[in-house]
Amino acid sequence: MSRLGDLGARLYRGEIGVDFVGRRKIWYGVSVLITVLAFAGVLIRGLHMGVEFEGGAVFTTSATEVSVEEAREVAEEASGSQALVQTLGDDGSMRIQVSGLDTDQSNATREALAEELGIPTDSLNAEVIGPSWGDQIANKAWQGLGIFLVLVVIYLAIAFEWRMALAALIALIHDLTITVGVYALVGFEVTPGTVIGLLTILGYSLYDTVVVFDGLKEQTRHFTRQTRYTYAELANRSLNGTLVRSINTSVVALLPVGALLFIGGGLLGGGMLNDIALSLFVGLTAGAYSSIVIATPLVSDLKSREPEVRAQDKRVLAKRAKRADGAEGEEHPEDEAVASGAEADDEPVEPADDESAAPAGVGAPRGPRRQPAARSRGRGRPSGKRR
Repeated sequence: MSRLGDLGARLYRGEIGVDFVGRRKIWYGVSVLITVLAFAGVLIRGLHMGVEFEGGAVFTTSATEVSVEEAREVAEEASGSQALVQTLGDDGSMRIQVSGLDTDQSNATREALAEELGIPTDSLNAEVIGPSWGDQIANKAWQGLGIFLVLVVIYLAIAFEWRMALAALIALIHDLTITVGVYALVGFEVTPGTVIGLLTILGYSLYDTVVVFDGLKEQTRHFTRQTRYTYAELANRSLNGTLVRSINTSVVALLPVGALLFIGGGLLGGGMLNDIALSLFVGLTAGAYSSIVIATPLVSDLKSREPEVRAQDKRVLAKRAKRADGAEGEEHPEDEAVASGAEADDEPVEPADDESAAPAGVGAPRGPRRQPAARSRGRGRPSGKRR
């Protein structure tokens, strides 16, 4: 078995573990700090919305020897607005995007670009996008996001419980906030590709959270029938049991996304690949983080407020104090079975008789041992009657 596999097995058995739930206040503080920075980035720098949302013109040139800087200067001087210029290949073709242009401004900018590039005006493709179309795209994106979140909450409330649904919703909002904040800080343009990436990371983040919640549900199924672990401790054991699985899933998903971002978008100039890959990369990382250190600790906090769970935790702590004082020295294998997720019988465990429960050599009755009569004794033997 590999070292990673051995580590995962030891985490699953509870031999080692990281106290995520016990240190939840630290993780909450880190998450709040990251969220504040994300909001600050959005408020201070703002989001650079693409022409699909604000309206404007997009010009596509053929092969040319004009540099990107020269094309940007000409476009900004002719339009009076900030221009975004991207290369489309090694032949020198470019995509010039200028926001907030109407049809007349677009025609003037097109003629100035054609003259600077030394190509006929008809050879310079121009596409004008009105702001109303961008508003429709934005509204549909918000509607899709709202419907998705409502369906997620309903499903999790039915499959698990409302506390897990609430924790998953908070984790999803946390992931979206971080991703939007990174977009604002980096200065990437928000395009329909960005919206596609944001909706995609919600599925990945939810997948990690459901995996962790499924383990938590299995671990705490017979919580009130054991006196060894509190709910928070069982939640932490469950989280450690799925820790390696969650990390492996996130790393495998991040590898191709990282290739899209750093190779496809950075080195090859992929254009829209940057928009999709950046949102996926940031969202997957935030989703793996939130499913481990936010979702499960939140469920533990919410469950610990229930009277039944609170009373059971008090019984566990009282029992533990008695064991520490030496009042009870026996182990309880049924507690360990419940804590490890094993199925327990529906009937309560009955205590054994005093004689059978007494260990050998301590209080055992003396005298000859009485062998139980065998049920098969006398079968197949002659009765001894003479005929």
